[in-house]
Amino acid sequence: MKENQPLLESYKLEDITLNNRVVMAPMTRNRADNNENAPTKLHAEYYKQRSGAGLIITEGSQISERAMGYINTPGIYTDAQTEGWKKVTTAVHEAGGKIFIQLWHCGRMSHPKFHDGDKPLAPSAVNPNEKSYTPDGFEDTVEPKAMTLAEIKETIQEFKKAAQNAKEAGFDGVEIHSSNGYLIHQFFNKNANTRTDEYGGSYQNRARFFFEVIDAVNEVWEETKIGVRLNPSLHKAFGITATEETIPTFNYIVEKLNAYNLAYLHLSEPFTDVSEVDFLVSEIAKHYRPIYQGTLMINGGFDQEKGNKVIKDGHADLVAYAKLYISNPDLPTRFEKNADLNKWDEDTFYTPGAKGYTDYPALKEETVDE
Repeated sequence: MKENQPLLESYKLEDITLNNRVVMAPMTRNRADNNENAPTKLHAEYYKQRSGAGLIITEGSQISERAMGYINTPGIYTDAQTEGWKKVTTAVHEAGGKIFIQLWHCGRMSHPKFHDGDKPLAPSAVNPNEKSYTPDGFEDTVEPKAMTLAEIKETIQEFKKAAQNAKEAGFDGVEIHSSNGYLIHQFFNKNANTRTDEYGGSYQNRARFFFEVIDAVNEVWEETKIGVRLNPSLHKAFGITATEETIPTFNYIVEKLNAYNLAYLHLSEPFTDVSEVDFLVSEIAKHYRPIYQGTLMINGGFDQEKGNKVIKDGHADLVAYAKLYISNPDLPTRFEKNADLNKWDEDTFYTPGAKGYTDYPALKEETVDE
């Protein structure tokens, strides 16, 4: 007898019907180990295996060569990359799935080795003091180059061009990666963004780049096919140290997003314990559900029980799973059957090849059909 699980109910994103509310979260997997940094047949198999998700959001896909920050991540700025992603979308659609691509710019979370020795671009010349995964292993980040106004405008156009390539590749929509300490998030944060022009200072100015990116992508995709991802209480991770202006900044951003008819707002619960940080929010979905009027997706540390509860309590509409989707390609089926879950192998998260990527087993057919 099947239990009534909110996670397994269908959900409409305007004209896209999701078979369930279990979303595969975007996860960097570093399998594009070819000269083109293009997705391969292996990527197509990986995503096809997981097409039972209500929605798949791909790993971050850099929008240009200068957006890159990690080795072997797939891009969406060349013809070869676009053709590679076509293999992925075709495989997922043939299996009945829906898939968005995450558009990514690492900003200062990068290294000169990805940029012919040039410094990576960022809002300001402030080193995040983190590690970049380079061809020679993890290396210290450097002081980045503060973007000129011209480079800001060029980068906005790179997002637009990547969005066009994504449409050509057959995606159902795009997610703008404005989270986890990468370029757009760097603009939001007062420690990372010390600009004094129209892109710095007030939180309205620090959010300007983000909304200009949305508007540029909206020239290619209708709003209902655009999702955005935010991590409001990120603190002491990915180079971001929060300030007392952090939550007011995100409150402003989320409130302003109500003017758009987006596919969804994808929020993350805190990556670190912020319960003792009095100016941050510990329960992100609960805080932002009353503020945001559209579809709210939440991720961060959810299991089956917590996922069902956050939807039942009305704090979110969709729940995104990351590590559980690495090791359980048929995650919604396992939830439906209350089946045991495969354990993931962290040693193979970021290594090339099929091991730890496409070799996790699905439930045997006889188990599914009981």
